[in-house]
Amino acid sequence: MADRHNRDIDRQLAPAPEPLPVPCVDARAHIEIVADAGFDSPEVRQVIDDAAAAGIDRIVQVGYSAEQSEWGANLAALYDGQVLAAVALHPNEAPVVEDLEADWAIIEALAQQPRVRAIGETGLDYFRTPPELRARQQESFKWHIDLAKRTKKALVIHDRDSHDDVLAVLAEVGAPEKTVFHCFSGDVEMAKKCIERGYVLSFAGTVTFKNAPELREALAITPIDQILVETDAPFLAPMPHRGALNSPAQIATIVRAMAAERNADVAEFATALSHNAERIFGSFAAGSTL
Repeated sequence: MADRHNRDIDRQLAPAPEPLPVPCVDARAHIEIVADAGFDSPEVRQVIDDAAAAGIDRIVQVGYSAEQSEWGANLAALYDGQVLAAVALHPNEAPVVEDLEADWAIIEALAQQPRVRAIGETGLDYFRTPPELRARQQESFKWHIDLAKRTKKALVIHDRDSHDDVLAVLAEVGAPEKTVFHCFSGDVEMAKKCIERGYVLSFAGTVTFKNAPELREALAITPIDQILVETDAPFLAPMPHRGALNSPAQIATIVRAMAAERNADVAEFATALSHNAERIFGSFAAGSTL
């Protein structure tokens, strides 16, 4: 399944990292793009096995379209015990799909499945969406917020060049109890606002980039129970492999960097992140439900 923006993903896979001393969770990945194969394919199995070998034994597969959200729900059902799914229309998708209401209906049906534990990625993206389409984008964001509240599932937010409006929409309609900012990209002041409102900040490989000191400052002030870690694979491989094809296994590299930034023990920090993921998304155990 191709990347929706036709970005260059024909890259060499980042080398396998040193395994973590304890298991941890990748709170967000696009396995369908990493593997470029069907949900029941050997290629997908390899991605999941590689992650487990690095100590990443649980993964949240994120959705961005009706078709791809269905792929993710199927993956989570197949890998019961290892994968949970999030389903949604990406904010760049929502304004341009042929029939928004029909796609919403598909997302709502998928959201009822027991291995679907979050609504996302939704939100606002003013980087790719022109001003004339932003009202439709905000309408879709509000619909997804309502779905998360009705299903009592976590909301996973994509926020690009739209910090103030994302916070304003959440304040206007009321945020779900469990609200996650994926690949947090704000500064310390943005982090403080999110922390005060009880939102969870999910940090990706960008926190390791040399040009991202503000992300590290935000990480340093965020309470441990409001932190997640994600790869956003196949994008945003952490240093020293920036530019390579990312995969869930790279959580091991990101966790070590985050622990070092907070002067935390790696095993204790990874365990706390695992507990956070299971509090937000529920148990990954086979047969579990919210």
